[in-house]
Amino acid sequence: MIYADNAATTKTSPAARQAMLDAMERFWGNPSSLHTPGQQAREALQTAREAVARAIGAQPREICFTSGGSEADNQAIVSAARVGAKKGKKHLVTTAIEHHAVLHTMDQLSKEGFEVTLIPVDESGIVKAEDVAAALREDTALVSVMFANNEIGTIQPVAEIGALCRERGVPFHTDAVQAAGHLPIDVNAQNIDMLSLSGHKFHGPRGVGALYVRRGAPLLPFIHGGAQESGRRAGTENLPAILGMAAALEDSLAHMEENSAHAAALRDALIEKLSQIPHAALNGHRERRLPGNVSFCFEGIEGESLLLLLDDKGIAASSGSACTSGSLDPSHVLLAIGRPHEVAHGSLRLTLDRSNTMEEVEAIAEATKEVVTYLRGMSPVWKALQRGERSYVIQ
Repeated sequence: MIYADNAATTKTSPAARQAMLDAMERFWGNPSSLHTPGQQAREALQTAREAVARAIGAQPREICFTSGGSEADNQAIVSAARVGAKKGKKHLVTTAIEHHAVLHTMDQLSKEGFEVTLIPVDESGIVKAEDVAAALREDTALVSVMFANNEIGTIQPVAEIGALCRERGVPFHTDAVQAAGHLPIDVNAQNIDMLSLSGHKFHGPRGVGALYVRRGAPLLPFIHGGAQESGRRAGTENLPAILGMAAALEDSLAHMEENSAHAAALRDALIEKLSQIPHAALNGHRERRLPGNVSFCFEGIEGESLLLLLDDKGIAASSGSACTSGSLDPSHVLLAIGRPHEVAHGSLRLTLDRSNTMEEVEAIAEATKEVVTYLRGMSPVWKALQRGERSYVIQ
């Protein structure tokens, strides 16, 4: 099986697995306990906190461990909204292409009386800083713009957006789930006040993530109970998962330059090959995209059938976010960049990483061409397009 769905989840690295085994064998105590096993576990927890903080240019006390990116997004947004509301600020700003962990949280807050402004993106998925600036108001409590899009791979001008938010005194949150471990992050240089990341996106375990909160920025607890994580998140810390995530992040950063160059070379080769398929279009910015992200729309086919037939040929891919794979609706991200419904339904996302090879890229390209041709041969829509009864959307 050729695995090309690394944006959904990555294989746990040897470094992460070893760290988790060590944690279960050596640091089995409760980090909140005062006895020796507990304090040994607490020291290991602090070491992991320091590693995650170091990876993004933060201080250890600014890191709060969570169950993953979705929880981190939820806590950051809800906390900023609640704190803002106490000051009479009930306006929130985000973009039309955010992960549903952000958009659904915003939707819930809008039902509670908050006003949410969704900033549009251009056809390549870029959020313009001037549009963010135009959306800011005196009562804006938070701006949340993702670092890089999980479906189309577009990298946003985070530092520029963060700078204007800092100038206007508005907290800035970024969902960096797809970026952490793959792109350089410096929360100070990029003017980030809150940042979410998730371990399983950079070869760590699932079910663990982190939320960075700049010192001095208020963070309300999302889970209530004990005083763990300095009172910011109750519940005994999942030490094996946390240590595994920290080890995976350190390993990813140590090899980020070479891994990114390798994935980008594979990405560019695959984009070139898939672009040769008639009436196919790349989604997202051609250059400003994640190293391993390849997203295409193929006119005249259904994405679900494409995925099933590719799987039958031994290729694991996706049509977009794994969190919406059960939905029959077209991707909100593809609609936001201007893809019509009928074209957005024919999408394919291939996400490559350090384990993939150029031989696999050749196989993926050949299989995709074969499957697209096969599906178009059965499609009434494609036949109508060929007869000239309908106009092509993708030229």
